[in-house]
Amino acid sequence: MYVQRLELVDFRSYEAVAVDLSAGTSVLVGPNGVGKTNLLEALGYVATLDSHRVATDAPLVRAGAAAAVIRCLVVHDGRELLVELEIVPGKANRARLGRSPVRRARDVLGALRMVLFAPEDLELVRGDPAFRRGYLDDLLVARQPRYAGVRADYDRVVKQRNALLRTAYLSRKTGGTRGGDLSTLDVWDTHLARHGAELLAGRLDLVNALGPFVAKAYDAVAAGRGAAGIAYRSGVEVGAGDRATLEQALLEALAAGRSSEVDRGVTLTGPHRDDLTLTLGTLPAKGYASHGESWSYALALRLAAYDLLRADGIEPVLALDDVFAELDAGRRERLAELVGGASQLLVTCAVPDDVPAALRGARYEVSEGTIRRAD
Repeated sequence: MYVQRLELVDFRSYEAVAVDLSAGTSVLVGPNGVGKTNLLEALGYVATLDSHRVATDAPLVRAGAAAAVIRCLVVHDGRELLVELEIVPGKANRARLGRSPVRRARDVLGALRMVLFAPEDLELVRGDPAFRRGYLDDLLVARQPRYAGVRADYDRVVKQRNALLRTAYLSRKTGGTRGGDLSTLDVWDTHLARHGAELLAGRLDLVNALGPFVAKAYDAVAAGRGAAGIAYRSGVEVGAGDRATLEQALLEALAAGRSSEVDRGVTLTGPHRDDLTLTLGTLPAKGYASHGESWSYALALRLAAYDLLRADGIEPVLALDDVFAELDAGRRERLAELVGGASQLLVTCAVPDDVPAALRGARYEVSEGTIRRAD
């Protein structure tokens, strides 16, 4: 799989730009702040319908414009597929596949599989659990796009259940005699347990499959300096991990924690509260890993995702955003060996000499609002 052409209209700093790409390695060179990352962010948005840099869509639209458009021509197994997304802040995005409208934007997921490593990925190691949950769920969808619907259904249930609990909480705080109507809470418990069990089962299967790849990738990047491990940490007893068992466990946990949830006005049980535990040797990586170890671990998580997708028979696009500037010479060469065989590798850098010679393929010069091939 590779991206043959990318077109942007009013996306971030670009009023209008188009670039033709090819399989193999492409290096995007330019000073900091000229828009190199914006190009990778646009491709990442096509792959995940999310930005790795911001939580909302509004910053993706160029100042003064009403909407942004991304067009991406993907080649897979010799077949071309055009993906088009229109991003309208505050409204549902519109999408087309092969020039035909799709009912929901998430129907384009799977057209482009991509693994992107960026400096923000340090938060996977050092940040809040939400970053690690997002990493798992994005990879889950990349492997099996149907999980986009599972995520959406689960998020909708949590939102509705939180609204119910919040209304009851506020009613009590303002002197309501009945404390709010919670008569439908059992119904929402059932929905949460059903969709939550589906999501939880997918995550557990994913972590089991991912573990060996994380250990191998960290060993390769860090040259054997420490053993990396991952484990799923849930607020419920996961047991054997089958969906029926997980659904029952969630129902029991919701029942046990109901009084606390009613007191606080928020859903405290479910996959939206879980975490991915990262360890180096016997210690947790968060709080114990050095800056270099954290950087290597974050990179290992992305490389593991890339290798897992390849093991599944999926050949994703791999993008490295300003990675080599943060690595010493030894790590640069080891990383180059690990990624040199990618069907398409996109690398950004401010200093061309930071990129190992083995990865100096096609070169593109990026400046304010423009990009051109330099060789």
